[in-house]
Amino acid sequence: MSQAMNKAGNAAVPPAGDNPLIDVKRLVRHFDVSGGWLYRTVYRTGRVLVRAVDDVSFAIRPGETFSLVGESGSGKSTIGKLIVGLERPTSGEVTFNGHRLDALSRKKEMAQRRRMQMIFQDPYASLNPRWRVRTLVGEPVHHLLKGRERDQLAGNLLEQVGLSPKDLEKFPHEFSGGQRQRICIARALASNPDFLVCDEPTSALDVSVQAQILNLMGKLQRDLKLTYLFISHDLAVVYHVSTRIGVLYLGGLCEVGSREQIFENPRHPYTRMLLDSIPDLELSGKPRTPVQGEVPSPINPPPGCTFHPRCPHAEARCKVDIPRPLTLDHGAQVACHAVEEGRI
Repeated sequence: MSQAMNKAGNAAVPPAGDNPLIDVKRLVRHFDVSGGWLYRTVYRTGRVLVRAVDDVSFAIRPGETFSLVGESGSGKSTIGKLIVGLERPTSGEVTFNGHRLDALSRKKEMAQRRRMQMIFQDPYASLNPRWRVRTLVGEPVHHLLKGRERDQLAGNLLEQVGLSPKDLEKFPHEFSGGQRQRICIARALASNPDFLVCDEPTSALDVSVQAQILNLMGKLQRDLKLTYLFISHDLAVVYHVSTRIGVLYLGGLCEVGSREQIFENPRHPYTRMLLDSIPDLELSGKPRTPVQGEVPSPINPPPGCTFHPRCPHAEARCKVDIPRPLTLDHGAQVACHAVEEGRI
C-alpha cells in the first residue's frame, strides 16, 4: 500500500446494536439495451437486458463506512445511484432511517432524499464550468435560503473543507483537482445530510492529494456524524476507510464482512483473487496472483454461480445452482457452494 494511503485515518466502528440507517433489500436494476421497436422488428431480435444489479441486499448502520468493491462493471456505481434516487430500481426496496422510500409520497420522498447526497468520481465533470462557486455550493439549498444567508452558508462550508470564503467568486477552472473535489464535498454538505454516497471520490486525483481528501472525509464523518457508502476498486483505500465491506461480482454480492474479516480471512474465491492481486510493496515474499479471466457479459451471465468460469474450486453444482448467502461468524456472509460444503 502506498505511503499516502497509509496516512489516511480509519473509520470508527459504530455500536453493534444500532438500527440500520440504510437497508437495501433484494435490489434489482436491469437496463433495456435491445434498441427500438423498428430495429427489433426488422432484425427479429427479442429484448436484451443488462443485469447491472441482481438481487442485492445489505444494511448500513449509522456512523459507519460500508464499502463496495469489485471490478469495473460489477454494479457498484449503479447501486449508489439507486440508493440516492438517480436511478429507479427494477424491483426491490431501499429503506432510509426506517422509511421505505418508494412507499412515500413524492413530497415526503424528496424530503428524505435531501438527507442523502452523492460525491462523484470526476470533480472536473461534476461541476458546471459556467457557475461560480457560490452558486455551485449553494444550489442544493437555493429554495430554502436566499441571498446573503445562502452565501454565508456557502462560505462556512468552504472553510469546513479547507478552502476560503474568498473562493466564492471563482469558477471551477481556477482550482486544482483536489480543490474541486473539496468544492464537491462542500456542495454535498449544504443540505445537512446524514448519508453520503462516495463514488470513487479520489480515483481521479494524484496519490498525494488522495490522502488529504480521505483525511478530510474522515474528519467530517467524525465531526458531523456522517454515514458513508464508499465505492472503490482501490483496495488500499478501502482498507483504510471501511468499517464493513461488500464484494460485488457481476451485479451480485458474493461476500460481506468487517474490514478485518475481508482482508485477514477472506472466504469467497473471488475476494481471495482480488486481494492476491494487490502488489506486495512490503516485499514479504508472499506470492501474488492477478485475477484470472474476464468478467462475463451482464447481458448473458453464466448460469448458477456467475463466478464459476473463473473459479478454481468450481464443480458441477456451481454451474447450475445459484449460491445463497451463508451467515458465518460475527455476521459475515458469503455466497459460495465451496464454502457451504466445506471444500475451502
